[in-house]
Amino acid sequence: MTAATHSTLFPQVPETADAVLDGLDPEQREVALALTGPVCVLAGAGTGKTRAITHRIAYGVRAGILQPASVLAVTFTNRAAGEMRGRLRQLGAGGVQARTFHSAALRQLQFFWPKAVGGDLPRLLERKVQLVAEAAARCRVRLDRNELRDVTGEIEWAKVTQTVPADYPAVVAKSVRDAPRDPAEIGQIYAMYEQLKRDRSVIDFEDVLLLTVGILQDRHDIADQIRRQYQHFVVDEYQDVSPLQQRLLDLWLGDRDNLCVVGDASQTIYSFTGATPDHLLATVVKLVRDYRSTPQVVHLANGLLGQARGRAAEHRLELISQRDPGPEPAYTEYADEPAEAEGTARRIRDLIAAGVPAGEIAVLYRINAQSEVYEQALADAGVPYQLRGAERFFERQEVREAGVALRGAARAGGNDSLLDDAEDLPAQVRAVLSTKGWTTQAPAGSGAARDRWESLAALVRLAEDFARAKPGATLSDLVAELDERAAAQHAPTVQGVTLASLHAAKGLEWDAVFLVGLTEGMMPITYAKTDEQVEEERRLLYVGVTRARLHLTLSWALSRSPGGRASRRPSHFLKGLRPGSGQLGSSSAARTGGIERGGAAARRKVRGPVLCRVCGATLTEAGAMKLMRCEDCPSDMDEGLYERLRDWRAEQARELAQPAYCVFTDKTLMAIAERVPTTDGELSSISGVGVRKLNPSAQVGREERATTSSEENSSKK
Repeated sequence: MTAATHSTLFPQVPETADAVLDGLDPEQREVALALTGPVCVLAGAGTGKTRAITHRIAYGVRAGILQPASVLAVTFTNRAAGEMRGRLRQLGAGGVQARTFHSAALRQLQFFWPKAVGGDLPRLLERKVQLVAEAAARCRVRLDRNELRDVTGEIEWAKVTQTVPADYPAVVAKSVRDAPRDPAEIGQIYAMYEQLKRDRSVIDFEDVLLLTVGILQDRHDIADQIRRQYQHFVVDEYQDVSPLQQRLLDLWLGDRDNLCVVGDASQTIYSFTGATPDHLLATVVKLVRDYRSTPQVVHLANGLLGQARGRAAEHRLELISQRDPGPEPAYTEYADEPAEAEGTARRIRDLIAAGVPAGEIAVLYRINAQSEVYEQALADAGVPYQLRGAERFFERQEVREAGVALRGAARAGGNDSLLDDAEDLPAQVRAVLSTKGWTTQAPAGSGAARDRWESLAALVRLAEDFARAKPGATLSDLVAELDERAAAQHAPTVQGVTLASLHAAKGLEWDAVFLVGLTEGMMPITYAKTDEQVEEERRLLYVGVTRARLHLTLSWALSRSPGGRASRRPSHFLKGLRPGSGQLGSSSAARTGGIERGGAAARRKVRGPVLCRVCGATLTEAGAMKLMRCEDCPSDMDEGLYERLRDWRAEQARELAQPAYCVFTDKTLMAIAERVPTTDGELSSISGVGVRKLNPSAQVGREERATTSSEENSSKK
């Protein structure tokens, strides 16, 4: 999912400093050679910014100009920091510190706290939501789940903008910010939250930055010690720096200017944390050669930004694709959201059948609540998927256990009978991991068992790649590689279509990207009211577009549920870009693909509202519509039939060597067991069965009819 996906997994370390520069384009080389003074790099999406700055650091280290321990590279996510450490290690500059702002600050805070304050550092609060909920309750303010999330986010915003509780209402009144509740109430909750933290001797992630800033401001001796340690700073994604992070960076720097910042003003999507693109508006080097996306995708991205307004728009980058031409972006209009999800799943299934790996496909949406209908549609289509934002790979229990087992086998060497029949490294790994649950075939079903198998399978694939890249490598060599990857959080790829929000997709890339739900009110989101907020939504869509290397599909639905009023409109961000929406320039619409009206939905009969067969309420959720009843309404399911269907599904999954959910999901089996169809037509009318699965699943109908015929009386009850 990153730029490293298509490169050699285990490249050779460059032999000399000059060899580090090999393969860089002129602009990247200019960045790599600019090792002194302030350097500002404006880098468009897919232009190789991480490549440029890691080669800059590595060249400086390998040439003897920079000492590895004197360089601190900071970015915004653990994944990005891990990727940077991995690349630096591959370039022979493994001693450089590459961390997130919070990680670097926490490390310094833990080291200097006893000297600056005394005693142990207060415990770090992993999740502040529960404490915010308690603070609200003590203030006699009732918050539902969404309000609780919004108020928590508001407190985070206040802290990174260095706004204290007493000043919060006034600051909000002076700004264009829309508070989720009465600012006075939020100020009270904020104050109580801070009091509860003091009472319980805990700190949150924002406190890590605030306390580090406080110590460096008050203790010049500690600030000087850190400045002696770190002489050179590199900041990735600089456009997302908050005022608090900028203050910390200023304190790290002191009166020096050995700073290299890289970012793109067109990708500022975190203004809710206080970030602005203003720091990047003085350009030194521009990276505009896009190595990620085809000319068709790049053209759409450029056209999208061509409509932007505001200061950052004045400095937008016109990307130039370096790839061969590919397919035009596709635009599809659907009748309703379930039809959009089903159509997307069909297209994904077709791409996989055409040879595109599932791990190189992503479905991106504006908010996480949109994922459920796509999870259901992909499961119904028999397509494996993974949700972005899960637990880190090397922190998973099964991965830790696998590491222990591999390490033990490596120490035992030839004395481990488990390895007697293993002829090479991959065979040794497969033998060891077979004791932890890995099998040659994926297990039936989904959930924890499937997730565990996928993790172990990723380790097996990594071992195979490692053995191909380094013939003669031993199990001990692989264990060392895993240890280094764990330290760098450089995880192997787990196969499956990625479902992610647009925010979570930043910094990633795939061969095929589906941007879904592109309607007014969702993109831009309904609460984006000011010009600045709307422009941030445009930049967010730009991030989504530029995640695609080759295939890009944009879609929207005219109503939420089947039979609903077709009142929605496609996002105005697509005006002049999608066919039939007017032209912004001579070639904007001409260069993009045509709109498909409804896809498969256009060939279906128009459906009325789906009503609960128990209480009559209108159903909107995919799972409820499959069951034809509200989730909490009484079920009349034939439990015996349901269990027999589960047994049949498990047998089919084994024969097909597929997960059980690829045959039928649990919800589909529940729907069959509740409705007890007696004909193929009745069976195919159940959502999740359909005509496509009818022939392979005719045995289901025959089994049901055979089962129910002998129990006809009880079934009719």
